[in-house]
Amino acid sequence: MEDICNLKFSQISRIIGENLKNARLAANITQQDMSDQINVSVSSIKKIEKGEICSFDSLMRVLKRLGQLEVLLPLLKRKSNPAQTELFDSTPAAKSTQRQRASRKR
Repeated sequence: MEDICNLKFSQISRIIGENLKNARLAANITQQDMSDQINVSVSSIKKIEKGEICSFDSLMRVLKRLGQLEVLLPLLKRKSNPAQTELFDSTPAAKSTQRQRASRKR
C-alpha cells in the first residue's frame, strides 16, 4: 500500500469506501438491510461506498455494523494535552484550564 501521506483525500475516501463495500458484501448484507439496521439512508450508504463520505455519524454507524469501529481507537486514546483531557474529564478543575491554541508562527 502507498504511503497515505502521498494520497489525495479523494483517493483515501475512495479506498475506504471500496473496503467498506467489500466488507458489507463479505458479510452478505444488502445496502437496504444495512440501511434498515443502522438507520442510515441507502443513498448515504451508496455515497460512502463510492468514497463520498459526508457524515461522520453515518460512517461510524457503518463501521460499527461491519464490526470495524475499532479502527477509530487510536483517536480515542487520552493524551496529556489539557485541551483533550477537558473533553474526558468533567471536573471543575478541568473546566478551568486554559485552552491551548495553535500559534500562527511557523
